[in-house]
Amino acid sequence: MIDVLSVASEAYPLIKTGGLADVVGALPAALAAHDVTMRTLLPGYPAVMGAIENTRSLAAYPNFFGGPAELLAGRAKGLDIIAVRADHLYDRPGNPYLQPNRQDWPDNWRRFAALSFAAYELSRGLVDGVAPDILHCHDWQAALTPAYVRYPGGRRAPPLPPVHNIAFQGLFGWEIFNDLRLDYRAARESTIEYYGKINYLKAGLQVADMLTTVSPTYALEIKTPEYGMGLEGILQARADVLVGITNGIDDREWDPQTDGTLHTHFGHNSTEQRHGNRRALELRFDLDDSPGPLFSVVSRLTRQKGLDMLVELVDQLVEHGGKLIVLGSGDADLEDGFAGAALRHPGKVGFIRAYDEPMSHLIQGGADVMVVPSRFEPCGLTQLYGLRYGCIPLVSRVGGLADTVIDANEAAVEAGVATGIVFAPATPQALMDAIRRAIALYGREKVWRKMQRRGMKSDVSWEASGEKYAKLYKKLLGMSDNGDADS
Repeated sequence: MIDVLSVASEAYPLIKTGGLADVVGALPAALAAHDVTMRTLLPGYPAVMGAIENTRSLAAYPNFFGGPAELLAGRAKGLDIIAVRADHLYDRPGNPYLQPNRQDWPDNWRRFAALSFAAYELSRGLVDGVAPDILHCHDWQAALTPAYVRYPGGRRAPPLPPVHNIAFQGLFGWEIFNDLRLDYRAARESTIEYYGKINYLKAGLQVADMLTTVSPTYALEIKTPEYGMGLEGILQARADVLVGITNGIDDREWDPQTDGTLHTHFGHNSTEQRHGNRRALELRFDLDDSPGPLFSVVSRLTRQKGLDMLVELVDQLVEHGGKLIVLGSGDADLEDGFAGAALRHPGKVGFIRAYDEPMSHLIQGGADVMVVPSRFEPCGLTQLYGLRYGCIPLVSRVGGLADTVIDANEAAVEAGVATGIVFAPATPQALMDAIRRAIALYGREKVWRKMQRRGMKSDVSWEASGEKYAKLYKKLLGMSDNGDADS
């Protein structure tokens, strides 16, 4: 049995801002079938502290990055949790990263350095009952963990830092270094330095034994200047230890035959039952019941997601017989753009400015097309939910979108293997061409049903990826596939 400590800034169903939380929350169950036990180390946000039960104290610190702290182990909503209770860092309202004015908390550098340092403390084997074999350190918020393990060293639980989105790196001014509790070698050896600043993600990528990212295509993309966000040189140098493993979804949480948020349940042989969910969506978004495909967006509203292009095309989408619903929030100009489109096209376009987990399930279960036109997308989960729920993904050919959706070109349609519409490059013209293709395919009812059924039969679970992670853990520990140490 391999003991893994997963280190993350969020985990569903405790605290969620995006797909990272879904991945972190699903991994323990996915890996249990592969002889891996996983505990999750989280900041002690109010939502976490309010959910954790049967707690026991593992360690206490009178001065932990500016105040007292305690490491508490317990259970919370099906997860084995270790919480870093440090009220001066985490007892704050709302979003884990943002102030009420939507600006970053000014001490985020300290808050997530503390999380990484707590992981290092647990890795040393000095806390009774906790001696992880591997540290699985998610994104920049946990990326200092490998540096803490490397400097000064000692007992070594190998850290594994997955890159969920290389655009977010944890960049801060050099003036914080003396407060990080890092050995000065981290500075002298340029582990943490990045053009005169401190870069948390760079530190993790530099010193970890193995690196992962969340899809094979993204693993290739981030080694190029176009997608590497300034870290492509490091990733090129470390290409031999970089592995792309596609994310999965929790297929128990996302199951159209049992999902309690749906108006009507359905399976791959009863996709006609989706109509009840579509009608519920039309009523919720104040749309009419006219025919034609119902396009949807469930996303942060950002340019990375390509939604500035979709805003430009709403009028044409409606003109060609489509309808559109959008659920999300983000850049103010995009929010205003979709709100304006809803006013211009009453009954055809609906917009809800919010994050709403149950509503996102209903959209997947009732909309006809899920639009994900990202300029870059490490993996993406929205298209996987779409496949699972018969909501045809319309995606750009980047990252995990390219790895998980089979384009409905004529050859794929004839062979019965198509699961969605894939376009490139990520331009308004290419996106509009893809929208026209989707509308045309929707009019071919038998083809559309076959695409839905094919997508719903796709394995989007964690089964295959969980096995790959388990094999990677064994490799890190020098074990063979039978669990024995390599000779």
